[in-house]
Amino acid sequence: MRLEDHSDQPIDALMAQYAAGQLSPALHGLVAAHLAIKPENRSFVGALEAVRAQELEMAAPAAIRNRDSRLAAIFDAPVSAPRAATQDSILPAPLADFIGYRLDSVPWRTVLPGIREFHVPHVEKTGGEASLLWIKPGRIMPSHTHDGTEVTLVLKGGFSDATGHYRRGDIAFADSELDHRPRADEDEDCVCFAVTDAPLRLTGPVGRIFQRFFGH
Repeated sequence: MRLEDHSDQPIDALMAQYAAGQLSPALHGLVAAHLAIKPENRSFVGALEAVRAQELEMAAPAAIRNRDSRLAAIFDAPVSAPRAATQDSILPAPLADFIGYRLDSVPWRTVLPGIREFHVPHVEKTGGEASLLWIKPGRIMPSHTHDGTEVTLVLKGGFSDATGHYRRGDIAFADSELDHRPRADEDEDCVCFAVTDAPLRLTGPVGRIFQRFFGH
């Protein structure tokens, strides 16, 4: 799902779409993880949700087709056993549940020296991609741009690019107008969760040699 920016700040648009239930499952998981790391931002989302709830209360009720059969299907559906809460010091529970792994059990693959990646397989069925990235301290990602939008949540460590410096809990945005080369901080490994709605394009001479590693 392409992120629609309806405000001056992309983060505000992201939060508004989260409150309205308009995000893809991958972006919903990203924002839920951000709020778990930075609970101080919940008040803003709560205010948006309150406005949305008031709008729904004022809206005229809509007739439901096949109401009885739909209710019967809901009551006849099997009840899933509750899942045990996921405890992970790096991956917040909403994101760990969405990915399906704790960080210590993720089946990483090495794409470049010092850079490992895990693609969440079920995301591709709904369009776009979602990946976990593990980058060694000081490692520089290949120069690249995007055909669409990339939203990245920092889970551990930090990185810098042309747009600024991002640490745990921060959300970074990139689009087709940005050609960047993120660099992990020197003090610790950087772990990020990135959601894209179109493939990235490596732009540097070295990056193009390794383009095949990013093909899916």
